[in-house]
Amino acid sequence: MSLRHDPARERGSLRRFSRAERWAHRATAVLMGVCVLTAAALYLPVLAQLVGRRALVVTVHEWSGIALPVPVLVALGSRAFRADLSLLNRFGPHDRRWLAAALRRDRRPGSRPAHKFNAGQKIYAAWAAGATLIMLGTGLMMWWTQIVPLEWRTAATFIHDWLALTLGIVLAGHVGMAMADPEARRGMRTGWVSRNWAKQEHPLWEPEPERRVHQGAERHDMR
Repeated sequence: MSLRHDPARERGSLRRFSRAERWAHRATAVLMGVCVLTAAALYLPVLAQLVGRRALVVTVHEWSGIALPVPVLVALGSRAFRADLSLLNRFGPHDRRWLAAALRRDRRPGSRPAHKFNAGQKIYAAWAAGATLIMLGTGLMMWWTQIVPLEWRTAATFIHDWLALTLGIVLAGHVGMAMADPEARRGMRTGWVSRNWAKQEHPLWEPEPERRVHQGAERHDMR
């Protein structure tokens, strides 16, 4: 059986994300996008009048929010995904140096040491995970009106609304930074990045040797 050619596996490329990680990211992005758009249609009068069908929008918003953790839970079956979660949960001295340089806007070579994920990505991942769980919890309180006391629902509504606004702003920043880095987008789209980009942006990252990665990919394609 012949091997399929993958441009991303050319010499000089490194495997950054597995297929499970990429699909988890895409599914989460879609669900989050639906949540943000339906929330905007519910809270902005101009969009509410334009879209109409409020009951349907509410239903889509509720179920997309409930489904939001599902891609991550499914991806936990991937060893690569669990390994990257472990890396995201580690904050070392080099991460503090990265943050200090970022606050000073210091972009000199070597001023921002980073492993596979830099300190900014780690903070964003932790914040997004926590915000998602809080949004899910407060959303359920607002949904189960017969079970949750009125005082709890009032507090949940306040937290849900303001956190949603904050989440929208942070997501816009996340998308903006991604648009400014084509190689990072390529890594999430194909799973592969150039060795030069990895050396420049993540100099402390020591991925699995390219030869072994290619061999594993080839064996997978031959099945």
